[in-house]
Amino acid sequence: MNSENNNTKNDSEKFLDGETFAKMVRGGAAQLRSNAEEVNNLNVFPVPDGDTGDNMCMTIEGGVAALDSVSQYDGLADVMKSLSKGMLLGARGNSGVILSQLFAGMAVELEGCVVADVDSVGKALMRGVKQAYASVLTPTEGTILTVAREAVEVAVSKLNENSTIKSLFDDLLTEMYASLQRTPDLLAALREASVVDSGGAGLFYIMDGFNKVLNGQQLDALMESKPAMKPQATVDLSSFDPDSEMEFGYCTEFLLQLQNKKVDVEAFDADTITEYLQGIGNSIVSFKTDSIVKVHVHTMTPGAVIEYCRQFGELLTVKIENMSVQHNESKEVSDKQQIDNAPAKKYGIVSVAQGDGIAQIFTEMGVDVIVNGGQTQNPSTSDFLDAFKKVKAEHIFVFPNNGNIVMAAKQAAEIYEDAEIHVIESKDLGAGYIGLSLIDFEAEKPEDIEAQIYDSMKGAVTASISPSIRDADMNGVHVNKGEFIGIMAKQITASAANKIDTAKIVLHSIFDGGEKSMLTVFTGKDATAAEVAELESAVAEEFPDVEAYFAEGGQDVYPFIFVAE
Repeated sequence: MNSENNNTKNDSEKFLDGETFAKMVRGGAAQLRSNAEEVNNLNVFPVPDGDTGDNMCMTIEGGVAALDSVSQYDGLADVMKSLSKGMLLGARGNSGVILSQLFAGMAVELEGCVVADVDSVGKALMRGVKQAYASVLTPTEGTILTVAREAVEVAVSKLNENSTIKSLFDDLLTEMYASLQRTPDLLAALREASVVDSGGAGLFYIMDGFNKVLNGQQLDALMESKPAMKPQATVDLSSFDPDSEMEFGYCTEFLLQLQNKKVDVEAFDADTITEYLQGIGNSIVSFKTDSIVKVHVHTMTPGAVIEYCRQFGELLTVKIENMSVQHNESKEVSDKQQIDNAPAKKYGIVSVAQGDGIAQIFTEMGVDVIVNGGQTQNPSTSDFLDAFKKVKAEHIFVFPNNGNIVMAAKQAAEIYEDAEIHVIESKDLGAGYIGLSLIDFEAEKPEDIEAQIYDSMKGAVTASISPSIRDADMNGVHVNKGEFIGIMAKQITASAANKIDTAKIVLHSIFDGGEKSMLTVFTGKDATAAEVAELESAVAEEFPDVEAYFAEGGQDVYPFIFVAE
């Protein structure tokens, strides 16, 4: 009898079901959340802009939210499908996109499985690694990709007739840690900064959470007490007092999970919601991805919108904001109304911008929709989909303006079907700024416009000034914690005790060769009026032949961003 019970137990340990895997995912998300700040701090540069931990957290938590929205699953494949879809839409940053593709590949391999044996799970992991690599145009070893591949290869190679789900993930975690420690051997930048790869570390913590759940630990509680990603903005009470009138209405956004008991989910057309919203609001976005509908509307009656939509399903997330108390919202509403009423055109532009001043400048340069974000605030795949929906154009040119945002933009471009999306790989603010300033829509073919944009961006040089959060020796420059460093072409080029001295060193490295003659300076939140005035005087005195333009960018982290051409 005991032998029979043991055999049954052993058999069950060799299979993975949907309920167990859902618990593992929640545990992985909780473990990553607990260590997100540590992952953020694994930054090659000693500047306060690390966001890999946050990006990966928001990506997997998008999957957890999708799991939580469904009360019952038919099996493992059902869980994998919901998880993958949630992670895909919530993916942020390169590591987040790669993570979403890892689980998307697993979902494809496990399609149709109510449960999966150890060998099948191993194959799913291999498929996930293959898809993650395929999502990157030029894969770099020493990153999350290497950590995933090496760990999976070793764990799968150890599978035998005695293997269990637990032993598979034990081997996976052990090799993942070993591979993570080897990443500095593969990437000189990591070795010079004395850190391991942040994306690989994030993946390790997720798998550590998986293992903890398989070993009987309860990690779900950590999700309930997770810290907010960003501090909530303080409401400007002066913008809406007891005598104010509601002029602009409420910005109402939510995700609606269609329910089979309420509607034919597969046949449901999101235009049904759009038609209703047209009667009570504007700035309308309503589109369906599988069984989830994304809704955005500006309306005086948000309650009516929610009541109407709940006849088709249940809410996953809800955000309702009084637009009168949102910073610069009056202009945003006007801009969006103009977009809503505009006829369809051939070309449109979506651009990422971080800072009210930069967003305003980009809008004046012809950008139709600004996606709020940048370093430390990477927009998700879903954010780009929302932006595409607002642009009435046959061709949409997208400027991510940050190397860590390009993959999310491309992932959204692959999903979107109502326009042809052209993702311009502008990997910094300067490239995007120059590309936008010289864009020419007179060209007949979009391919010609794209080529012209890339050609114009070649001459752009971007540099930035940032405070240092630790001591470092990089690129032959010694940095003391608390000093200000200059970063150009992914290298630290200067370090000094104050912003202006650092800025002057950087500017000399840009202009002393005489090849550049124009300078745009975007001033950030941490640049005081006195510092801006001092820098303006220094530029005029030390670079008399340079045509300089100072603009209030309002960006975080970097008090000065320089764009030279």
